[in-house]
Amino acid sequence: MCRWIAYRGRTIPLERYVTEPGHSLVSQSIQALESTASTNGDGFGLGWYGDHPEPGLYREVQPAWSDENLRYLCRHLRSHLFFAHVRAATGTPITRPNCHPFACGTWLFMHNGYIGDWTRLRRPIEALIPDPLYPSRSGTTDSEAVFLAIAGAGLVGPDAGRDPIEATAATLATLTEIVGGPVGGHPFRFTAALANGRDLYAFRYAVNDAANSLYYRESEDGVLVVSEPLDREHRNWIAVPDNSVVVARHDRPAEIVSLRAYGLAPSAPLPRMQVRLSA
Repeated sequence: MCRWIAYRGRTIPLERYVTEPGHSLVSQSIQALESTASTNGDGFGLGWYGDHPEPGLYREVQPAWSDENLRYLCRHLRSHLFFAHVRAATGTPITRPNCHPFACGTWLFMHNGYIGDWTRLRRPIEALIPDPLYPSRSGTTDSEAVFLAIAGAGLVGPDAGRDPIEATAATLATLTEIVGGPVGGHPFRFTAALANGRDLYAFRYAVNDAANSLYYRESEDGVLVVSEPLDREHRNWIAVPDNSVVVARHDRPAEIVSLRAYGLAPSAPLPRMQVRLSA
C-alpha cells in the first residue's frame, strides 16, 4: 500500500512536508503506521507546478530514503501545488514509468489502491483510454490506466472542460461495473489525488473492500492531504469519509463532497483478509 501527500496553497519548499516532519513521507517510506505494507521502498516520485502550465516530474526506482538527491531537490524546489508519493508495488514491475505521480497535459495524478484480478481486467480497463491518449501510456500499472481513462472522460482533448469530480465519478462507476459490481465483485480501492495547477481533488472510494486511509488539514498556508498524519497531533487532522472527495480550489476553503451526489453508492466495506497491490 503506497503513501502520498498533496499540497495546495502558498508557495513553499517541498521539504516542509516531504522530508522535515517527524513522520514525513520519507519516514513513511521506511515505517508507515496506517498501512498493511509498513515499508514503501519500490520507488518514489515528486510532481509540482511552477512557471509552466505543465507539471514538473521527478521519479526514481530506488527507495526514497536512499536517494541523496531527494533532500536537495525538496529544499530548493518551491511550489504552490505539489504531490509526493512513495510506492509499495506487487504485481507490476519496479520501473520509472510505473512510479507515481503521472502527468497528462496540465493534469497531475497519483494513486494508492488496487484493482482485483488486474491481469484479466487490464484489457477492458485500458479500452477506456481514448485512442489519442493511449500513446501517453508508458507504464503497466492499473493506476496510470485509470488516470488516462479519467483524463479522456473530459479533462483533456475535445471534451476538455468537464467537471473533474464528474469525470472521475463517471470513470469510477464504469470501473465498478468492470470489476463485477459493488456486491460480490473483485475488490477495487481508489484513494487518489488529481490536480490541474490551480485546484486539488483527493478521492477516497472502494467497493468490495475497505478504503485506504486519507486525512487532510487546512491552515493559513494552505490545504494538505495525506495518506496518514505527519505528526502525532491527530486532533489537527480530519479523516476523509468513505466515498468522498476533498475539494481544495485555489480561491475557496477546502470542502468534503460526497460521491453519492454523483451516483456512486458502493457496498459496505468488507474486512481486508489479504493484501494484493499493483499500484
